[in-house]
Amino acid sequence: MAPAGEKHDHAALMDSIYRGQKYIYDITRKYYLFGRDDLIRGLDCQPGDGVLEIACGTGRNLAKVQQAYPGTKLFGIDISAEMLKSAQGKLGTKAILASADARQFDARAMLGRPTFERVILSYSISMIPDWERAMRHAATLVAPGGSLHVVDFGSYSARDTLGARILKWWLKQFHVAPRLNLPEVAAEVAAQPGWRREGRDGMGGYYRLERLYRDESAAD
Repeated sequence: MAPAGEKHDHAALMDSIYRGQKYIYDITRKYYLFGRDDLIRGLDCQPGDGVLEIACGTGRNLAKVQQAYPGTKLFGIDISAEMLKSAQGKLGTKAILASADARQFDARAMLGRPTFERVILSYSISMIPDWERAMRHAATLVAPGGSLHVVDFGSYSARDTLGARILKWWLKQFHVAPRLNLPEVAAEVAAQPGWRREGRDGMGGYYRLERLYRDESAAD
């Protein structure tokens, strides 16, 4: 479990960043948070599926999921109270939302169920301290036959080009750090019995998309 003080500090940081930005977040982020809709297209949800987004932010992705897959049951957690206000305003009673630390939380206690058919991490691991722990925890929330979907900044951000340097400078202003070892961590999680993985770059490495599938026969 993350220390209470550490969780409070990160929550306060996120609230300070998004207190004003939440009003323009969706408009501005669409110009550089590419790959989110690619992730949503790959969910392949069925009516009745539970979809959990960890670090759901403004609820933009969950709203898109509802449009693309009618009949899904939506859930979201975020450490920022400011973002949850926006998500609640956008989704209303269409989603169950809770304040939680992505690195460790009790989904049954907070959201009413222990596992979900689809779990999403969309441009969040680059902002989560100890993100590897958060990703491993996310995998424990995937129901048998379900999948974990992750999208975030890719290998492009490590290149020594003007565009990559500008991107890294811009991201640093928002305490964002691309996780270049995402493929390795995804492969490690998928190396557990009952899992398989698909990973690929998008837009020449601008973003990285990882999908981890849990076998139907896996023990819950």
